[in-house]
Amino acid sequence: MNTFGHIFTLTTFGESHGDAVGGVVDGMPPGIDIDIDFIQRELNRRRPGQSALTTSRKEPDSVELLSGIFEGKSTGCPIGFVVRNTNQHSSDYDNMRQLFRPSHADYTYHEKYGIRDHRGGGRTSARVTIARCVGGALAKLALRHLGITVTAYTSQVGHVALDRDYRRYDLSLVETNDVRCPDPDKAAQMADIIKEVKAAGDTIGGIITCVIKGCPAGLGEPEFGKLHAALGSAMLSINAVKGFEYGDGFDIVSHRGSEVNDVFLPNPAADASQPLRLHTATNHSGGIQGGVSNGEDIYFRVAFKPVATLLMQQSTVDIHGNSTTLTARGRHDPCVLPRAVPIVESMASMTILDYYLMNKAVKN
Repeated sequence: MNTFGHIFTLTTFGESHGDAVGGVVDGMPPGIDIDIDFIQRELNRRRPGQSALTTSRKEPDSVELLSGIFEGKSTGCPIGFVVRNTNQHSSDYDNMRQLFRPSHADYTYHEKYGIRDHRGGGRTSARVTIARCVGGALAKLALRHLGITVTAYTSQVGHVALDRDYRRYDLSLVETNDVRCPDPDKAAQMADIIKEVKAAGDTIGGIITCVIKGCPAGLGEPEFGKLHAALGSAMLSINAVKGFEYGDGFDIVSHRGSEVNDVFLPNPAADASQPLRLHTATNHSGGIQGGVSNGEDIYFRVAFKPVATLLMQQSTVDIHGNSTTLTARGRHDPCVLPRAVPIVESMASMTILDYYLMNKAVKN
C-alpha cells in the first residue's frame, strides 16, 4: 500500500535515514508546463530548519526529476523523482534501538514486520512526506489549467484558534509568517505557544483548514467513492493526523435541518442547450452533497496531535517487555502544523485531480 490514487497515482519509497526519498507519479496529463522552480518552492515550504519553530535539521531537499518530461512539458509517461538525504544524525537514535517509544509506530511495526528501522522512525518518519509534496506540486500544476486552487493554513495551535469561517480571512497572508496563519495577531500568539513548549522539551498539536476553490460539480462517486471520504482518507494518511471534518462537521449536530440546509438560488439557464449551473445561498455542506462536489467551495479541517517525540524523560518498555525509561535525543518539531500545511495541500490536490480524471473518463 505504497501507492495513492486511481488514475493520477503516486508511489513513494525511502526512509528518514536512508539514502533518499522519492517516488513515481503516473497518470499526469500530457502537455502540462512543468515549473521546476514551483515544485522546489513547494518542497521548501515543507523543508526542515526553515524557522525557529521547526526542527533544526538542515536539508536542502533538492528534487531531481528523472523522467516523464520533455522540453519542459509532461509527456504523459511516469514522472520519476528523487530527493537525497544529506544531514542524518543516525547516532541520535542509538538509545532507541531496544526500546518502544510511546505513541510511535515502533511496537506496531515490530509486530507487523518483525523488523524495524529505529533511526528516525524509518518509513514512518514524516520525512517520507517529501514525495507527497512533489506529487502534490505536479497535481497543482495540472489543476492550474482547470482553474482549481487549493489553499491550506494553520487555524489552531493549542488553545489559540481562528474563527471557523475561512471567508473572514485573507488567505494571501498565509505565507507571511512562520506559523502559516492568515491572522497576524493570532499567528504571533501561536508562535509564542510553540516556542514555550519547545523550551520545555514538550510538543503541541492543532488544526489545519483547507479550502478548494473552482472545483466543478460532479466529482465523486455516490456509494463507496464519495469525494469527502477520499479527502478524509488522504488526510488521515498523513503522519500525526487524528481527525477530519468537512463543511460544518461536528458543529452541525447542534442545529436543526431548517438552519443548515443549503438552499439553491434561482438561476434559470439562458440557453437550454447549456448546462445548468446552480449555486447555494449557504455552504454548510462544504461543497459536497451525496458524496459528489456541487461546485461550491470545498473546505475541511484536519486535526494534528502533538508530536510524540518529547525531549524529556518518559516511561516505556524495551523489546523484551521490561520497564525502562527513554530520554529522546535529536532534532524534532515541537509542532508539526507549520510544515504540514503544504502536505495537506498536496494530498488534497492529488485527490481532486485524480477524481477529476476519473470523472472525465466516465463521461468519455
